[in-house]
Amino acid sequence: MPELVALPATASAEQAMEVLRRDGALILADLLTTPQVDALLAELMPYIQATPPGRDAFSGDKTTRTGALVARSPRVRPLVTDPRILKLCDHLLLPSAERYQLHLTQVIRIQPGQGAQPIHRDRWAWGTHLKGIEPQLNTIWALTDFTKANGATQVVPGSVDWPDNRRPETREITWAEMPRGSALVYTGSVFHGGGANVANTDRIGLNITYSLAWLRQEENQYLACPPEVARALDPALQRLIGYTMGSYALGYYTPPLAPGLGPEVVPPEYALSGDAESSRLGSAALLDSLVAAVRDQ
Repeated sequence: MPELVALPATASAEQAMEVLRRDGALILADLLTTPQVDALLAELMPYIQATPPGRDAFSGDKTTRTGALVARSPRVRPLVTDPRILKLCDHLLLPSAERYQLHLTQVIRIQPGQGAQPIHRDRWAWGTHLKGIEPQLNTIWALTDFTKANGATQVVPGSVDWPDNRRPETREITWAEMPRGSALVYTGSVFHGGGANVANTDRIGLNITYSLAWLRQEENQYLACPPEVARALDPALQRLIGYTMGSYALGYYTPPLAPGLGPEVVPPEYALSGDAESSRLGSAALLDSLVAAVRDQ
């Protein structure tokens, strides 16, 4: 049976990327302290306990999935912008886009009696249309210990280059066993799935995922975290959830006002500040980058 590489939280981005590009997944140990995990769970549990289970084999009839975490949980926000994870996003995603964005936030609780989830790729959120690029980076932060018995994520190391119709054999699958406070980091291309929980306790993981900024997000952040909530967030987090241009002319809008009562074309930041004078579509640097990329083709 293959094994996942576990690195300390202090590992460099270059060390982690070497493993991630080869295996498609790794564990970063001890990213959070026990008090930090306890505080996160205390803040999230009212939402988790109020969430009904899924209704099919994929979402799991004994699995709950709780979202809108940027709006609901102040303690989740620093994890979304954790510089150790964002450095990996820089390496993995910026070669294919001017920016990346938050793709989803979700607490996944696998309860006793839940069977194993079908093995899949997360990039199938966009079907099988994307070829030749990696569209996303995923994290699952362990808020409880992850064991094979309680449903630790199944992972197929080295499967990033497999054809979509390839199915793993049992000997090719391992489990992301890790103590609470650690995180499984994996690409959108690696085959994986939730494990079966044959224990008598819940397995709780915090799923935070990032994607190329020119792709549609799985969790619609503009509805999950609307402007009246987002305008109170740190500007870096505002940009990460999508309140900025994805490229020079990607993501602008026109406020639907009566004639002459508002600007005609503004970037998403206008929804937060209402300042049309300081708004512009994309920066000169983004335009220059786009022109240079086209010229170099």
